[in-house]
Amino acid sequence: MIAMNKISSRLVLPRNTVLARFDVLEYRLCLTINQTSRREVVRCFFAGISRLGDGVFWYVLLAMLVIQGPAEQLAAAQMAATALVGVVIYKLLKGSLVRERPFIAHRDIQCGCPPLDRYSFPSGHTLQAVLFTTLALAWFPALAPVLLPFTVLVALSRVVLGLHYPTDVVCGALIGYGLAQASLAWWPALA
Repeated sequence: MIAMNKISSRLVLPRNTVLARFDVLEYRLCLTINQTSRREVVRCFFAGISRLGDGVFWYVLLAMLVIQGPAEQLAAAQMAATALVGVVIYKLLKGSLVRERPFIAHRDIQCGCPPLDRYSFPSGHTLQAVLFTTLALAWFPALAPVLLPFTVLVALSRVVLGLHYPTDVVCGALIGYGLAQASLAWWPALA
């Protein structure tokens, strides 16, 4: 991770040149995306998406499935069980990797809404969004027009709001997808 020199806005680069260049590119991409949140309408929109991604959207989906019937209840049970595994993995990674959030590490990246916890890696919102979407689409492919755009917006919101670096989001998505695929290998969808 790059650090800002408190006396100037000059970047202090890590020793490894390849990693240093990658950190600079990621910081610049994060800053560019975050600057869109300086418009109130953008910040409010993505803050709303992020709040829905806190769990509300997924809890409503689970509740809707539970009241439908036996096949939908099986899908909801699989989603809930896999999501719990995702939370455990997410908490273990956050607690051991302790990567500071972009708005903490870089004073020119603005925080668009309060974070749920301190650290950045991986993005738990993205992990859960990809996990739920992958499982839901395995059971109910017709939900794609709603779930795919929402998942992309949740992932994007995390960088727009200055809460995550792009690599946090990509890694969260990969973990979520991997967990969903492992769950489907163990417990195939009936779709």
